[in-house]
Amino acid sequence: MRWVLIVLAIVGIIASSLALREHYRTDTSPCRINERWDCGIVNHSPYAVLEGVPVAVIGIMGYALLAGLAFRRLYRVMLAAALGGLAFALYLAHIESAVLGVWCIYCVISLGVISLITLLTLIAVVVNFMRRAHPAA
Repeated sequence: MRWVLIVLAIVGIIASSLALREHYRTDTSPCRINERWDCGIVNHSPYAVLEGVPVAVIGIMGYALLAGLAFRRLYRVMLAAALGGLAFALYLAHIESAVLGVWCIYCVISLGVISLITLLTLIAVVVNFMRRAHPAA
């Protein structure tokens, strides 16, 4: 399980890195698909920065933390961190949907990744709990 979680965290780092590239891009965004899908609009909005730090940097650091926790098999701590990341990603998805009216493909990928990480980590925590509660005879 830990290697699946580490690979997912790496995918999250890649998606966040691509979003960060969009944040600093000055020319036309290559992921501008239509009026509803444009990473440039999302990553240049005021919501793409939190206390002066690009949200994508927070994503990169968060996924790196999750990868480290997965490597050490600290699944309960990882679950807490993943739930925080999922809540933040859902908030950002709300901003994209309700405020900006534009979606970023990298952000949607990141939302999918953090959702999957959270689900798999929850499963790992439950399985570990069940093993401890009912050891094999």
